Amino acid sequence: MTIMTNKYNKHILAAAMLMVGGAAMAQNLNSAYFTDQYAFRHTMNPAYGNEQNYVSIPALGNINVSMHGNFGYEDVIMKNPRYGIDSDKKMTTFMNPYISDSKALDGFSTGNNRLTGDVNIAILSAGFKAFGGYNTVELNSKSSLGMVLPYELFEFARNTGNKTYDIGDINAHAQSYVELALGHSRKINDKLRVGAKLKFLFGIARADFQFKNVKADLAGTDKWTVSGDALADVSMKGFAYKTTTDDYKQDGAGQYEKIDDVDVDGAGLGGFGMALDLGAVYKINDDWTVSASLLDLGFISWSNDVQAANKSKSFEFNGFHDTSVTSDGNNTIENQSDKYSDQITDFINIQDKGDKGGRTTGIGATLNVGCEYTLPVYRKMTFGLLSSTRIKGAYSWTEGRLSANWKPLKWLDGGVNFAVNSFTASMGYVLNIHPKGYNFFIGMDHILGKTSKECIPLSSNANVSLGMSIAW
Repeated sequence: MTIMTNKYNKHILAAAMLMVGGAAMAQNLNSAYFTDQYAFRHTMNPAYGNEQNYVSIPALGNINVSMHGNFGYEDVIMKNPRYGIDSDKKMTTFMNPYISDSKALDGFSTGNNRLTGDVNIAILSAGFKAFGGYNTVELNSKSSLGMVLPYELFEFARNTGNKTYDIGDINAHAQSYVELALGHSRKINDKLRVGAKLKFLFGIARADFQFKNVKADLAGTDKWTVSGDALADVSMKGFAYKTTTDDYKQDGAGQYEKIDDVDVDGAGLGGFGMALDLGAVYKINDDWTVSASLLDLGFISWSNDVQAANKSKSFEFNGFHDTSVTSDGNNTIENQSDKYSDQITDFINIQDKGDKGGRTTGIGATLNVGCEYTLPVYRKMTFGLLSSTRIKGAYSWTEGRLSANWKPLKWLDGGVNFAVNSFTASMGYVLNIHPKGYNFFIGMDHILGKTSKECIPLSSNANVSLGMSIAW
Protein backbone atom coordinates (compact mmCIF):
# COMPACT_ATOMS: atom_id res chain seq x y z
CA MET A 1 0.00 0.00 0.00
CA THR A 2 2.94 2.34 0.64
CA ILE A 3 4.03 2.14 -3.01
CA MET A 4 0.49 2.88 -4.20
CA THR A 5 0.11 5.83 -1.82
CA ASN A 6 3.42 7.39 -2.84
CA LYS A 7 2.50 7.23 -6.54
CA TYR A 8 -0.99 8.55 -5.82
CA ASN A 9 0.33 11.44 -3.72
CA LYS A 10 2.93 12.36 -6.31
CA HIS A 11 0.31 12.97 -9.00
CA ILE A 12 -2.38 14.63 -6.88
CA LEU A 13 -0.07 16.95 -4.92
CA ALA A 14 2.01 18.12 -7.88
CA ALA A 15 -0.55 20.79 -8.73
CA ALA A 16 -0.56 22.07 -5.16
CA MET A 17 3.19 22.57 -5.11
CA LEU A 18 3.17 24.39 -8.45
CA MET A 19 0.33 26.69 -7.46
CA VAL A 20 1.86 27.63 -4.10
CA GLY A 21 5.16 28.38 -5.80
CA GLY A 22 3.80 30.42 -8.67
CA ALA A 23 0.29 31.67 -8.15
CA ALA A 24 0.01 35.32 -9.14
CA MET A 25 -3.45 36.73 -8.72
CA ALA A 26 -5.19 40.06 -8.58
CA GLN A 27 -8.41 42.03 -8.20
CA ASN A 28 -9.49 45.64 -8.41
CA LEU A 29 -7.85 47.92 -5.84
CA ASN A 30 -10.59 47.90 -3.19
CA SER A 31 -8.48 50.23 -1.03
CA ALA A 32 -9.28 52.99 -3.55
CA TYR A 33 -13.05 52.51 -3.71
CA PHE A 34 -13.64 55.69 -1.66
CA THR A 35 -10.70 57.66 -3.16
CA ASP A 36 -12.53 60.48 -4.89
CA GLN A 37 -10.23 61.17 -7.85
CA TYR A 38 -8.82 57.68 -8.40
CA ALA A 39 -8.94 57.37 -12.19
CA PHE A 40 -9.96 53.70 -12.20
CA ARG A 41 -12.71 53.98 -9.62
CA HIS A 42 -15.17 53.08 -12.37
CA THR A 43 -13.70 49.56 -12.51
CA MET A 44 -15.29 48.90 -9.10
CA ASN A 45 -18.52 50.80 -9.71
CA PRO A 46 -19.41 52.05 -13.23
CA ALA A 47 -21.56 54.82 -11.75
CA TYR A 48 -18.49 56.74 -10.58
CA GLY A 49 -17.26 59.57 -12.78
CA ASN A 50 -14.19 61.78 -12.47
CA GLU A 51 -13.40 65.48 -12.55
CA GLN A 52 -10.50 64.84 -14.92
CA ASN A 53 -10.31 63.31 -18.35
CA TYR A 54 -7.49 60.79 -18.70
CA VAL A 55 -5.67 58.46 -21.10
CA SER A 56 -3.59 55.73 -19.53
CA ILE A 57 0.03 55.04 -20.42
CA PRO A 58 -0.16 51.90 -22.62
CA ALA A 59 0.26 48.73 -20.50
CA LEU A 60 1.27 50.88 -17.48
CA GLY A 61 -2.01 52.62 -16.71
CA ASN A 62 -3.39 50.08 -14.24
CA ILE A 63 -1.41 47.02 -13.16
CA ASN A 64 -2.94 44.99 -10.36
CA VAL A 65 -1.26 41.83 -9.06
CA SER A 66 -2.11 39.99 -5.87
CA MET A 67 -2.57 36.66 -4.16
CA HIS A 68 -5.30 35.37 -1.86
CA GLY A 69 -5.29 32.12 0.07
CA ASN A 70 -5.78 30.42 3.42
CA PHE A 71 -2.61 28.35 3.04
CA GLY A 72 0.69 29.12 1.40
CA TYR A 73 4.37 28.54 0.84
CA GLU A 74 5.30 28.27 4.53
CA ASP A 75 2.68 25.55 5.05
CA VAL A 76 4.07 23.37 2.26
CA ILE A 77 7.80 24.20 2.47
CA MET A 78 9.36 23.82 5.91
CA LYS A 79 12.76 23.76 7.59
CA ASN A 80 14.45 20.40 7.22
CA PRO A 81 14.92 18.81 10.68
CA ARG A 82 17.71 16.65 9.26
CA TYR A 83 19.75 19.58 7.90
CA GLY A 84 23.32 19.33 9.11
CA ILE A 85 22.77 15.76 10.32
CA ASP A 86 22.38 13.60 7.24
CA SER A 87 21.08 16.16 4.71
CA ASP A 88 22.53 19.29 3.10
CA LYS A 89 19.08 20.67 2.23
CA LYS A 90 17.87 23.48 4.50
CA MET A 91 14.25 23.22 3.37
CA THR A 92 11.91 20.29 2.82
CA THR A 93 8.18 19.69 2.29
CA PHE A 94 5.47 18.92 4.82
CA MET A 95 5.69 15.31 3.60
CA ASN A 96 9.04 14.80 5.34
CA PRO A 97 8.61 11.83 7.71
CA TYR A 98 10.85 13.48 10.32
CA ILE A 99 8.28 16.26 10.77
CA SER A 100 5.45 15.30 13.13
CA ASP A 101 1.95 14.93 11.71
CA SER A 102 0.59 17.69 13.93
CA LYS A 103 3.24 20.19 12.81
CA ALA A 104 3.03 19.16 9.14
CA LEU A 105 -0.76 19.65 9.02
CA ASP A 106 -1.01 22.64 11.36
CA GLY A 107 -0.98 25.26 8.60
CA PHE A 108 -3.83 23.74 6.57
CA SER A 109 -7.46 24.70 7.06
CA THR A 110 -9.63 21.85 8.31
CA GLY A 111 -12.13 22.79 5.59
CA ASN A 112 -11.10 23.69 2.06
CA ASN A 113 -7.62 25.09 1.36
CA ARG A 114 -7.85 27.70 -1.38
CA LEU A 115 -5.83 30.01 -3.57
CA THR A 116 -7.84 32.28 -5.82
CA GLY A 117 -7.98 35.63 -7.63
CA ASP A 118 -7.52 37.49 -10.91
CA VAL A 119 -4.84 39.37 -12.83
CA ASN A 120 -5.80 42.67 -14.46
CA ILE A 121 -3.59 44.78 -16.75
CA ALA A 122 -5.00 47.78 -18.59
CA ILE A 123 -3.54 47.66 -22.09
CA LEU A 124 -5.19 51.01 -22.82
CA SER A 125 -7.85 52.99 -20.96
CA ALA A 126 -9.47 56.41 -21.33
CA GLY A 127 -12.11 58.42 -19.49
CA PHE A 128 -13.75 61.63 -20.67
CA LYS A 129 -16.77 63.88 -20.12
CA ALA A 130 -19.29 63.84 -22.98
CA PHE A 131 -22.86 62.87 -23.88
CA GLY A 132 -24.23 64.29 -20.65
CA GLY A 133 -22.02 62.19 -18.37
CA TYR A 134 -18.68 60.44 -17.94
CA ASN A 135 -17.52 57.83 -20.45
CA THR A 136 -14.83 55.15 -20.36
CA VAL A 137 -13.20 53.01 -23.02
CA GLU A 138 -10.93 50.17 -21.90
CA LEU A 139 -8.88 47.36 -23.38
CA ASN A 140 -7.84 45.01 -20.58
CA SER A 141 -5.98 41.73 -20.26
CA LYS A 142 -7.49 39.53 -17.54
CA SER A 143 -6.40 36.19 -16.16
CA SER A 144 -7.52 34.11 -13.20
CA LEU A 145 -6.22 31.16 -11.25
CA GLY A 146 -7.89 29.10 -8.59
CA MET A 147 -7.34 25.95 -6.59
CA VAL A 148 -9.38 24.19 -3.91
CA LEU A 149 -7.82 21.32 -1.94
CA PRO A 150 -9.66 19.61 0.95
CA TYR A 151 -7.86 19.16 4.27
CA GLU A 152 -8.39 15.40 4.04
CA LEU A 153 -6.13 15.28 0.98
CA PHE A 154 -3.15 16.50 3.00
CA GLU A 155 -4.11 14.25 5.90
CA PHE A 156 -4.22 11.25 3.57
CA ALA A 157 -0.90 12.24 2.02
CA ARG A 158 0.71 12.06 5.44
CA ASN A 159 -0.58 8.49 5.98
CA THR A 160 -1.75 9.35 9.48
CA GLY A 161 -3.60 6.07 10.04
CA ASN A 162 -5.71 3.25 8.71
CA LYS A 163 -9.16 4.83 8.43
CA THR A 164 -11.65 6.11 5.88
CA TYR A 165 -10.78 9.44 4.24
CA ASP A 166 -13.73 11.21 2.62
CA ILE A 167 -11.57 13.66 0.70
CA GLY A 168 -14.32 15.21 -1.43
CA ASP A 169 -13.66 17.33 -4.53
CA ILE A 170 -10.31 18.64 -5.74
CA ASN A 171 -10.57 21.63 -8.10
CA ALA A 172 -8.11 23.68 -10.17
CA HIS A 173 -8.88 26.39 -12.70
CA ALA A 174 -7.17 28.89 -15.00
CA GLN A 175 -8.62 31.40 -17.48
CA SER A 176 -7.33 34.20 -19.70
CA TYR A 177 -9.18 36.66 -21.92
CA VAL A 178 -9.03 40.18 -23.37
CA GLU A 179 -11.82 42.61 -22.57
CA LEU A 180 -13.08 45.63 -24.54
CA ALA A 181 -15.33 47.69 -22.23
CA LEU A 182 -17.49 50.72 -23.03
CA GLY A 183 -18.91 52.57 -20.01
CA HIS A 184 -21.18 55.53 -19.34
CA SER A 185 -22.36 57.14 -16.09
CA ARG A 186 -24.56 60.15 -15.42
CA LYS A 187 -26.48 62.00 -12.76
CA ILE A 188 -30.20 61.30 -12.63
CA ASN A 189 -30.74 64.05 -10.06
CA ASP A 190 -28.83 65.72 -7.22
CA LYS A 191 -28.90 62.51 -5.18
CA LEU A 192 -28.68 59.60 -7.64
CA ARG A 193 -25.97 58.71 -10.15
CA VAL A 194 -26.06 55.50 -12.23
CA GLY A 195 -23.70 53.80 -14.65
CA ALA A 196 -23.22 50.74 -16.80
CA LYS A 197 -20.56 49.05 -18.91
CA LEU A 198 -20.91 46.74 -21.85
CA LYS A 199 -17.98 44.36 -22.22
CA PHE A 200 -16.93 42.27 -25.20
CA LEU A 201 -14.82 39.29 -24.15
CA PHE A 202 -12.25 37.60 -26.37
CA GLY A 203 -11.31 34.25 -24.87
CA ILE A 204 -7.68 33.13 -25.02
CA ALA A 205 -7.76 29.94 -22.95
CA ARG A 206 -9.58 28.20 -20.13
CA ALA A 207 -8.68 25.03 -18.23
CA ASP A 208 -10.64 23.27 -15.49
CA PHE A 209 -9.65 20.17 -13.53
CA GLN A 210 -11.93 18.29 -11.16
CA PHE A 211 -11.25 15.17 -9.14
CA LYS A 212 -14.74 14.52 -7.76
CA ASN A 213 -15.88 12.35 -4.87
CA VAL A 214 -12.40 11.22 -3.89
CA LYS A 215 -12.44 8.62 -1.13
CA ALA A 216 -9.81 6.38 0.42
CA ASP A 217 -11.06 3.55 2.62
CA LEU A 218 -8.03 2.15 4.45
CA ALA A 219 -9.92 0.95 7.51
CA GLY A 220 -10.89 -2.49 6.22
CA THR A 221 -9.01 -5.63 7.26
CA ASP A 222 -9.68 -7.50 4.03
CA LYS A 223 -9.26 -4.75 1.42
CA TRP A 224 -8.38 -1.11 0.79
CA THR A 225 -10.11 1.02 -1.85
CA VAL A 226 -9.43 4.43 -3.40
CA SER A 227 -11.99 6.02 -5.73
CA GLY A 228 -12.55 9.26 -7.61
CA ASP A 229 -13.67 10.67 -10.95
CA ALA A 230 -10.98 12.83 -12.63
CA LEU A 231 -11.90 15.13 -15.52
CA ALA A 232 -9.91 17.87 -17.27
CA ASP A 233 -11.48 20.36 -19.72
CA VAL A 234 -9.27 22.64 -21.82
CA SER A 235 -10.59 25.25 -24.25
CA MET A 236 -7.92 26.92 -26.38
CA LYS A 237 -7.45 27.52 -30.08
CA GLY A 238 -5.43 24.67 -31.64
CA PHE A 239 -4.97 22.82 -28.32
CA ALA A 240 -4.42 19.06 -28.38
CA TYR A 241 -2.87 16.43 -26.14
CA LYS A 242 0.14 14.44 -27.29
CA THR A 243 -0.27 10.80 -26.34
CA THR A 244 2.03 7.79 -26.30
CA THR A 245 1.47 4.12 -25.57
CA ASP A 246 3.06 2.05 -22.85
CA ASP A 247 2.86 -1.59 -21.81
CA TYR A 248 0.89 -2.76 -18.83
CA LYS A 249 2.97 -4.63 -16.27
CA GLN A 250 1.02 -7.89 -16.55
CA ASP A 251 1.99 -10.25 -19.33
CA GLY A 252 -0.61 -10.25 -22.10
CA ALA A 253 -2.52 -7.26 -20.69
CA GLY A 254 -1.67 -5.18 -23.75
CA GLN A 255 -0.98 -1.45 -23.88
CA TYR A 256 -2.53 1.75 -22.60
CA GLU A 257 -2.46 5.34 -23.80
CA LYS A 258 -1.10 8.15 -21.67
CA ILE A 259 -0.79 11.90 -22.15
CA ASP A 260 2.87 12.73 -22.69
CA ASP A 261 2.71 16.41 -23.69
CA VAL A 262 0.47 19.08 -25.15
CA ASP A 263 0.50 20.87 -28.49
CA VAL A 264 -0.91 24.24 -29.53
CA ASP A 265 -1.20 24.55 -33.29
CA GLY A 266 -1.05 28.30 -33.81
CA ALA A 267 -2.74 30.98 -31.71
CA GLY A 268 -6.01 32.79 -32.02
CA LEU A 269 -9.41 33.47 -30.53
CA GLY A 270 -10.58 30.53 -28.47
CA GLY A 271 -13.95 31.96 -27.51
CA PHE A 272 -16.19 35.02 -27.48
CA GLY A 273 -18.55 36.40 -24.88
CA MET A 274 -20.15 39.44 -23.33
CA ALA A 275 -20.55 40.84 -19.83
CA LEU A 276 -22.27 43.73 -18.11
CA ASP A 277 -21.37 46.02 -15.17
CA LEU A 278 -24.14 47.88 -13.36
CA GLY A 279 -23.76 50.46 -10.61
CA ALA A 280 -25.46 53.23 -8.65
CA VAL A 281 -24.42 55.87 -6.11
CA TYR A 282 -27.01 57.55 -3.88
CA LYS A 283 -26.27 60.65 -1.76
CA ILE A 284 -28.56 60.46 1.27
CA ASN A 285 -27.42 63.85 2.58
CA ASP A 286 -24.25 65.91 2.81
CA ASP A 287 -22.70 63.42 5.21
CA TRP A 288 -23.86 59.97 4.03
CA THR A 289 -23.50 58.27 0.63
CA VAL A 290 -24.34 54.67 -0.27
CA SER A 291 -23.40 52.75 -3.42
CA ALA A 292 -23.68 49.33 -5.02
CA SER A 293 -22.40 47.59 -8.14
CA LEU A 294 -22.54 44.22 -9.86
CA LEU A 295 -19.50 43.53 -12.04
CA ASP A 296 -18.65 40.98 -14.73
CA LEU A 297 -22.10 39.50 -15.09
CA GLY A 298 -21.43 37.52 -18.25
CA PHE A 299 -20.08 34.49 -20.07
CA ILE A 300 -17.64 33.23 -22.68
CA SER A 301 -18.67 30.70 -25.32
CA TRP A 302 -15.65 28.56 -26.21
CA SER A 303 -15.26 26.91 -29.61
CA ASN A 304 -13.72 23.69 -28.28
CA ASP A 305 -13.52 21.51 -25.17
CA VAL A 306 -10.65 19.02 -25.14
CA GLN A 307 -11.30 16.51 -22.39
CA ALA A 308 -9.21 13.99 -20.51
CA ALA A 309 -10.39 11.55 -17.83
CA ASN A 310 -9.16 8.64 -15.76
CA LYS A 311 -10.04 5.27 -17.31
CA SER A 312 -10.91 3.56 -14.03
CA LYS A 313 -12.83 5.32 -11.25
CA SER A 314 -11.49 3.16 -8.41
CA PHE A 315 -8.60 1.05 -7.22
CA GLU A 316 -8.94 -1.91 -4.88
CA PHE A 317 -6.18 -3.66 -2.96
CA ASN A 318 -7.22 -6.88 -1.21
CA GLY A 319 -3.82 -8.25 -0.35
CA PHE A 320 -1.77 -11.10 -1.75
CA HIS A 321 -3.57 -14.44 -1.76
CA ASP A 322 -2.36 -17.96 -2.60
CA THR A 323 0.90 -16.55 -3.90
CA SER A 324 3.94 -18.52 -4.84
CA VAL A 325 7.39 -17.40 -3.78
CA THR A 326 8.96 -19.24 -6.70
CA SER A 327 9.41 -17.68 -10.10
CA ASP A 328 7.79 -20.62 -11.94
CA GLY A 329 4.39 -20.26 -10.26
CA ASN A 330 1.36 -18.76 -12.05
CA ASN A 331 0.32 -16.63 -9.10
CA THR A 332 3.54 -15.14 -7.82
CA ILE A 333 3.91 -12.05 -5.68
CA GLU A 334 5.41 -10.31 -8.72
CA ASN A 335 2.37 -11.12 -10.88
CA GLN A 336 -0.07 -9.83 -8.27
CA SER A 337 2.05 -6.70 -7.79
CA ASP A 338 1.90 -6.13 -11.56
CA LYS A 339 -1.89 -6.50 -11.45
CA TYR A 340 -2.22 -3.85 -8.75
CA SER A 341 0.23 -1.60 -10.58
CA ASP A 342 -1.93 -1.78 -13.72
CA GLN A 343 -5.03 -0.88 -11.70
CA ILE A 344 -3.25 2.15 -10.25
CA THR A 345 -2.21 3.17 -13.77
CA ASP A 346 -5.84 3.17 -14.99
CA PHE A 347 -6.94 5.12 -11.89
CA ILE A 348 -4.40 7.94 -11.74
CA ASN A 349 -3.54 8.26 -15.45
CA ILE A 350 -5.91 10.59 -17.35
CA GLN A 351 -6.44 9.70 -20.99
CA ASP A 352 -7.33 11.89 -23.95
CA LYS A 353 -11.06 11.80 -24.74
CA GLY A 354 -10.87 14.17 -27.70
CA ASP A 355 -12.66 17.43 -28.51
CA LYS A 356 -16.21 17.37 -27.17
CA GLY A 357 -17.22 20.55 -28.98
CA GLY A 358 -17.88 24.00 -27.54
CA ARG A 359 -18.86 24.94 -24.00
CA THR A 360 -20.04 28.09 -22.24
CA THR A 361 -18.57 29.26 -18.93
CA GLY A 362 -19.06 32.18 -16.57
CA ILE A 363 -16.20 34.55 -15.78
CA GLY A 364 -16.93 35.19 -12.10
CA ALA A 365 -19.09 38.11 -10.94
CA THR A 366 -18.39 40.56 -8.09
CA LEU A 367 -20.93 42.35 -5.90
CA ASN A 368 -19.83 45.57 -4.15
CA VAL A 369 -21.90 47.42 -1.55
CA GLY A 370 -20.45 50.60 0.00
CA CYS A 371 -21.30 53.21 2.59
CA GLU A 372 -19.31 56.45 3.08
CA TYR A 373 -19.49 59.01 5.89
CA THR A 374 -17.99 62.52 5.58
CA LEU A 375 -16.89 64.19 8.80
CA PRO A 376 -19.03 67.33 9.27
CA VAL A 377 -16.24 69.14 11.16
CA TYR A 378 -13.51 68.27 8.62
CA ARG A 379 -14.92 67.51 5.19
CA LYS A 380 -11.56 66.48 3.74
CA MET A 381 -11.82 63.27 5.80
CA THR A 382 -14.26 60.42 5.13
CA PHE A 383 -14.78 56.91 6.46
CA GLY A 384 -15.99 54.08 4.26
CA LEU A 385 -17.22 50.52 4.67
CA LEU A 386 -17.09 48.25 1.61
CA SER A 387 -18.50 44.75 1.31
CA SER A 388 -17.22 42.73 -1.67
CA THR A 389 -18.42 39.27 -2.69
CA ARG A 390 -16.83 37.26 -5.48
CA ILE A 391 -19.32 34.82 -7.00
CA LYS A 392 -17.38 32.04 -8.71
CA GLY A 393 -18.52 28.63 -7.48
CA ALA A 394 -15.82 26.82 -5.51
CA TYR A 395 -13.59 29.92 -5.84
CA SER A 396 -16.03 32.38 -4.25
CA TRP A 397 -14.97 34.68 -1.41
CA THR A 398 -16.23 37.63 0.63
CA GLU A 399 -14.54 40.65 2.17
CA GLY A 400 -15.39 43.56 4.47
CA ARG A 401 -13.08 46.61 4.36
CA LEU A 402 -13.16 49.67 6.67
CA SER A 403 -11.22 52.69 5.39
CA ALA A 404 -10.19 56.18 6.45
CA ASN A 405 -9.80 58.49 3.43
CA TRP A 406 -8.12 61.87 3.34
CA LYS A 407 -7.93 64.58 0.68
CA PRO A 408 -5.51 67.19 2.09
CA LEU A 409 -4.92 68.88 -1.30
CA LYS A 410 -6.88 69.26 -4.48
CA TRP A 411 -4.33 67.13 -6.36
CA LEU A 412 -3.57 64.61 -3.59
CA ASP A 413 -5.72 62.02 -1.85
CA GLY A 414 -5.51 58.53 -0.43
CA GLY A 415 -6.18 56.51 2.69
CA VAL A 416 -5.53 53.51 4.86
CA ASN A 417 -7.84 50.58 5.61
CA PHE A 418 -8.36 47.30 7.41
CA ALA A 419 -10.06 44.25 5.90
CA VAL A 420 -11.25 40.80 6.90
CA ASN A 421 -12.00 38.30 4.14
CA SER A 422 -12.52 34.58 3.60
CA PHE A 423 -8.77 34.00 3.78
CA THR A 424 -7.19 36.39 6.28
CA ALA A 425 -7.15 39.85 7.84
CA SER A 426 -5.13 42.58 6.13
CA MET A 427 -4.05 46.21 6.13
CA GLY A 428 -4.09 48.28 2.96
CA TYR A 429 -3.41 51.78 1.65
CA VAL A 430 -3.65 53.95 -1.46
CA LEU A 431 -1.81 57.10 -2.55
CA ASN A 432 -3.28 59.00 -5.51
CA ILE A 433 -1.38 61.96 -7.07
CA HIS A 434 -3.33 63.78 -9.77
CA PRO A 435 -2.16 67.29 -10.67
CA LYS A 436 -3.36 68.65 -13.98
CA GLY A 437 -1.59 66.78 -16.79
CA TYR A 438 -0.57 63.69 -14.85
CA ASN A 439 -1.94 60.95 -12.61
CA PHE A 440 -0.02 58.37 -10.62
CA PHE A 441 -1.34 55.97 -8.01
CA ILE A 442 0.05 53.13 -5.93
CA GLY A 443 -1.72 50.96 -3.39
CA MET A 444 -2.00 47.60 -1.69
CA ASP A 445 -5.06 45.78 -0.45
CA HIS A 446 -2.75 43.50 1.54
CA ILE A 447 0.64 44.84 2.55
CA LEU A 448 3.37 42.40 1.61
CA GLY A 449 4.67 40.45 4.59
CA LYS A 450 7.58 38.05 4.86
CA THR A 451 8.78 36.36 1.69
CA SER A 452 10.95 33.41 0.81
CA LYS A 453 14.33 33.93 -0.82
CA GLU A 454 12.49 33.48 -4.14
CA CYS A 455 10.31 36.50 -3.14
CA ILE A 456 7.22 34.29 -2.72
CA PRO A 457 4.90 35.61 0.06
CA LEU A 458 4.94 33.06 2.87
CA SER A 459 1.25 33.49 3.68
CA SER A 460 0.05 33.53 0.02
CA ASN A 461 -1.68 36.88 0.67
CA ALA A 462 -0.22 39.96 -1.03
CA ASN A 463 -1.30 42.74 -3.35
CA VAL A 464 0.19 45.63 -5.27
CA SER A 465 -1.49 47.99 -7.71
CA LEU A 466 -0.03 50.96 -9.57
CA GLY A 467 -0.49 52.97 -12.71
CA MET A 468 0.20 56.17 -14.64
CA SER A 469 -2.03 58.26 -16.88
CA ILE A 470 -2.11 61.54 -18.73
CA ALA A 471 -4.87 63.69 -17.19
CA TRP A 472 -6.50 67.03 -18.01
